[in-house]
Formats: sequence, structure tokens, C-alpha cells
Amino acid sequence: MAARLRLLGNDWLRGFLRGFRAKGQFSYYVGRRTLFGFPRFNSPSGLLRQHNESRQRLCTSVSTAASAKSAEDAALKWGLLLIPVTSFCLGTWQIRRRKWKLELIADLEGRTAMEPVPLPSDFLALKELEYRPVKVRGYFDHTKELFLMPRSLVASEKKNEPGNAGSLISRPESGANVITPFHCTDLGITILVNRGFVSRKKVKPETRLKGQIQEEIELTGVVRLSETRAPFVPENNVEMNRWHYRDLDAMARATDAEPIFIDADQRSTVPGGPIGGQTRVTLPNNHTQYIITWYGLCLATSYMWYQKFIRKVPL
Repeated sequence: MAARLRLLGNDWLRGFLRGFRAKGQFSYYVGRRTLFGFPRFNSPSGLLRQHNESRQRLCTSVSTAASAKSAEDAALKWGLLLIPVTSFCLGTWQIRRRKWKLELIADLEGRTAMEPVPLPSDFLALKELEYRPVKVRGYFDHTKELFLMPRSLVASEKKNEPGNAGSLISRPESGANVITPFHCTDLGITILVNRGFVSRKKVKPETRLKGQIQEEIELTGVVRLSETRAPFVPENNVEMNRWHYRDLDAMARATDAEPIFIDADQRSTVPGGPIGGQTRVTLPNNHTQYIITWYGLCLATSYMWYQKFIRKVPL
């Protein structure tokens, strides 16, 4: 009885496996019996080959992903290093810019101390004479005064030298600079002269009649060119005669003068009149701030880069 059951079981198992092999779902075959009467299955070489290929593809995918991640990290590492390097270069460039600016300011201040030359008849030559003292002869037209305001008084650094027009010391008192048309008798033209500073109480001409020169005089002043409106500076108000920056073309139209402008030196000052010598050598010089900014950024980003990529400290 037991033998018949074992024979039926073996026949059923063989039929079951043949059915799966015929449908292509298993590629197994039955070998000889084992000690306990159960069949032993052997897998064909094709299944092993497919398994090995799948494992190789998985390993290749993992290796490719690791390589891509490594390349991405390297690109990020050296890309971020450009920030401190660029900041260092910009800071070094600002050092050179600051040196150049200081030399330029010193050169312009030195021009104001040169011996005055006659105002040239060639107006195009004036562009090369900014901050250079010139001499003119003529008389003022006080009926067409303009007012540059608000302005503070520029005091002379060398009080014993009344001709010093390049001073940079300002006093807190607020007022205006009086711009008066000046008819040059030797050239036959009318130019604009910044006679100097008056306080707010002396802005109106009737409050300083003593200082309104009527006779013909010889005047020494520093050539100034037109300037563009700086940010946050109000527009000039021609109708109210309030000027905030030198717009020579507009000033010339308002006074029927030529667009030529000079700052009268301190020797032009008369009792009761504007205080001359109000020339400011105004060139923006913010390079020290830029140096601190760029080198500070270089130091901070260099430290972060070192911590992140050298010491491997998570940020």
C-alpha cells in the first residue's frame, strides 16, 4: 500500500512539473530520487547566467551613481571656492583703486594752489583746467544772483594764506553759495562766479548791501565744470531760484551768461559780502569700505569652505 502511494505521488509530481515546463514557467527537470524519496531539482545554466547578469547590472548602476555623486561633489567643492578667491581679488583691486583715488585728489588739490592764468578765450580748453586758478577782470550783475543751497561754510586750513581755495574743512553753519553773473570786460563775455558763502540770514541781497561790489575789479577763481545730480539730491527749482547742484547750461540760460563757472578765491571776500574760497575737491572715495567688505567676505567664505570640505564638518 505504501509503495502504491509513493508511486502515485511521484507520478503526480512528475506530471505537475512537466505541465509547468510546457508552459515555460519553470525550466526544472527531475533527477534521481534522494534518500528520503523526494526529487532533486537542478537549475539550468541559463537561469544562473540571467542571475549573474542582473547582479552585474545592479553593481554597474551603483558604481555609476557613486561616480556621478562624486563628480557632483567635486564640482560643488571647487565651484564654491570661487567665492573667496573672487572676493580676495576684488579687495586687492580696491586697494589699487584707493591709491589711485588718493593720488587724483592730491593732484586736484595741488592744482588749486597753482599760479593763476588768464581765462582762455577757447572755451574747449576749460575742460582741461578744472580746479585750476584763472584771472578775469570785469564787474558783477547783482540783479541776477543764483543761490546754491543748502551749503555749509568751508573754512581755510591755512588762515594766514587768504588765497587758499582748496580747503576741505566745513563748519556746521548752514546757508547758501551766491552765484553772480560777471561780465568780463577783456573778453566781452559774461560768466558765472561763485562769490562764496552767506548764512541763511544773509541770503537776500538787501541784507548785505555793503558787500555788493559795483566797480570793476580783477578776480581770481578756480574753474569748475558742470555736475550731474547725485542720488537723493533734489532737482533744481529755477522758478524759486533754489539750486542744489551745478547745472551750468540751466544756470547760463537763467542769467543770459556763458556756461563758464569759477569759484572766487578767499581774496575776493569783502566786508559784508559772501565769504570766498568755497571750492570743495569732492570726489567719492569709498574704497576703504569696499576693501573691508570684500576681504571680510573672503575671510568668512574661506572659513566655511574649509570647515565643509576639508574638515567635513556639517554646516
